[in-house]
Amino acid sequence: MAGFIQKGLPSILRKSPQDVVFLSALRTPVTRAKKGSLKDAYPEELLSVVLRATLASNPNVPPSSIQDVAVGSVLQELGGAKAGRMAQNHVGFPSTTAFHTINRQCSSGLAAITSIAHSIAVGSIDVGVGAGMESMTRNYGSRAIPTVLWPELVHSGDKDARDCIMPMGITSENVAERYGISRADQDAFAARSHQKAAHAQAEGLFDAEIVPVTTRWRDLDDPEKVPETTITVSRDDGIRPTASASSLAKLKPAFKPDGTSTAGNSSQVSDGAAATLMMRRSTAEEMGLSSSIIGKWAGTQVVGCRPDEMGVGPAVAIPKLLEYTGVKRDEVQVWEINEAFASQALYCMRKLGIDEEKVNPKGGAIALGHPLGATGARQLATLLPEMERLGREVGVVSMCIGTGMGMASLIVRE
Repeated sequence: MAGFIQKGLPSILRKSPQDVVFLSALRTPVTRAKKGSLKDAYPEELLSVVLRATLASNPNVPPSSIQDVAVGSVLQELGGAKAGRMAQNHVGFPSTTAFHTINRQCSSGLAAITSIAHSIAVGSIDVGVGAGMESMTRNYGSRAIPTVLWPELVHSGDKDARDCIMPMGITSENVAERYGISRADQDAFAARSHQKAAHAQAEGLFDAEIVPVTTRWRDLDDPEKVPETTITVSRDDGIRPTASASSLAKLKPAFKPDGTSTAGNSSQVSDGAAATLMMRRSTAEEMGLSSSIIGKWAGTQVVGCRPDEMGVGPAVAIPKLLEYTGVKRDEVQVWEINEAFASQALYCMRKLGIDEEKVNPKGGAIALGHPLGATGARQLATLLPEMERLGREVGVVSMCIGTGMGMASLIVRE
């Protein structure tokens, strides 16, 4: 794989027949779990929407030419493998198209994209789809902590082993305490996320990436008396345009009495899905699709860190990615860094010296939400049109990962 990766920005920007390229990157709206517009949808239903849209937006790509589909899925029963495969066939993929799900927790969508990229890079396949799906409404009952676990691990003599099931909110508090991230800074960052997202939504900047979802909906206030209705959802519904640092400062700590992480400066629990169509550049050229290429994958790295401060993941993964690809920090023009918590997002930006003006220009997970299995693919769907709008060529998608990891991918816009 190392021999395939182009090193240095001039080389990366140069087009090669062996490039792994994107032809589309689409997502559903991301909505609030339990309360949002997609609360009654199934995760495989959301996946079916983005898979169907992928076929529709690429009419000159025969479904039979797509050889594999990889889908990030964290919480769903059986990893979403059977329901996802059913959804794939349901929307028109032939049975000859293979399917698998991937669970690398918060990075699962990006891991799925990377899995397809690696398969294309080494010549295993020519065309594939990387995607992600999650209904945290339906599947977040255990708060992503195992309910059945070998007792020896619970009482392991290794602290890192025990800390793998530490609640994510406590890891956020650890980051804030250890690295001096104040409550005021966290609230101000969270407010900016909502403000950026609200502006982007008002200006229609999400429209190109979002595929509307027509689904069932039942009123939570009176589910027995109000009949189930059909609605079409076309907007993210967790964005709060009036959010401010002062309003967020009124919220109580969510994870410990004297903590600084709150429901307002943490990512939202959400539902959503996303998918991207990928192929080798030479394959796109052979199919007459060169003009449909919107970007390329230029490398991914994943690194472990201490489970009890898992939020620092991007701060260790991004340097490894930059070294791996030979790209300098200041050559990256747009950063999509997942806002699992304001504490860890701020720490990572400060540790790496990244200009916040270049980070999540349309807001991040604090405003948009964090459907675990879908987030990485959602970030790519958000990044590519924004890079086009801004006239930028080089971007990075990165996130922290529960149990202590970080992942980062280099993305080029064409």
